[in-house]
Amino acid sequence: MKLLRKKSVIRLLVFLCIIAGVAWNADVVSIKAASAGTTESTTATRSDTAENTTTTESRTATGENNSNQSTGLTVSFNNGNGEFSSNIQILLVLTLIAIAPTLLIMLTSFTRIIIVLHFTRAALNTQTAPPNQVLIGLAVFLTIFIMSPIFNQINVDAVQPFNNGEITQEQAIEAGMKPLREFMYGQTKRKDVQLFMDISGEIDKIEEPNEITEEDIPTYVLIPSFIISELRTAFIIGFLIYIPFIIIDMVVASVLMSMGMMMLPPTTISMPFKILLFVLADGWNLVIGSLVKTFY
Repeated sequence: MKLLRKKSVIRLLVFLCIIAGVAWNADVVSIKAASAGTTESTTATRSDTAENTTTTESRTATGENNSNQSTGLTVSFNNGNGEFSSNIQILLVLTLIAIAPTLLIMLTSFTRIIIVLHFTRAALNTQTAPPNQVLIGLAVFLTIFIMSPIFNQINVDAVQPFNNGEITQEQAIEAGMKPLREFMYGQTKRKDVQLFMDISGEIDKIEEPNEITEEDIPTYVLIPSFIISELRTAFIIGFLIYIPFIIIDMVVASVLMSMGMMMLPPTTISMPFKILLFVLADGWNLVIGSLVKTFY
């Protein structure tokens, strides 16, 4: 019995050793397989990273080549034919369109004309006849008529030489401002120039303040002086236009008072007589003709 027990124990130990050996071999194989898979994934990742790096470098190189080959906004002036590139010409045109209303109002005869036309309509008491569009259009074309010699001189002295590459930009601006300065200086009152010269301190730089010439006045001083003078002249002309129409209002009001019609507005009765007087006297001819002649 003891011998059988010993053999059974021996067999059990052998069986356990076999099982342990099989398990050990299985663990070794799984570890090797896992390490092989990790190595393969690492290799694949490295290869993918290398491919991505290569692709990125190639794309960067391609982008640099494309950026080197692409053309942006260039200025091609005085490059044989003395003309701007089309992009710069469009930019200049858009800039001029944006600042054209300011230049038209401040540096030309537009201010005086539109104010006088407004006073004429107010004196007639016709409210919206002629309408604002008509008055502004008339003022614009009268401004073009008055300023056409100056615009032609600017074109000849500044625009064409600059477009042909004969003068620089600074010289073109100076040559273009000279006709405008002469026009503004001729229409500006001396006391207005004196006012802005005193405010700006430019009067201290002149040796003889009582003998200020056009060359002594900076442009930033001449422009507001010109505007103030234009407003004064326009209001004086508007006052003179008002006088005959005020007389008609006074006569009509006196007649209505004498007739006892105090509840009837005098302007309602006087407006037809104003229009009749204005038409019979050829008022538009007199107003426009006299207004244009003030600039000559």
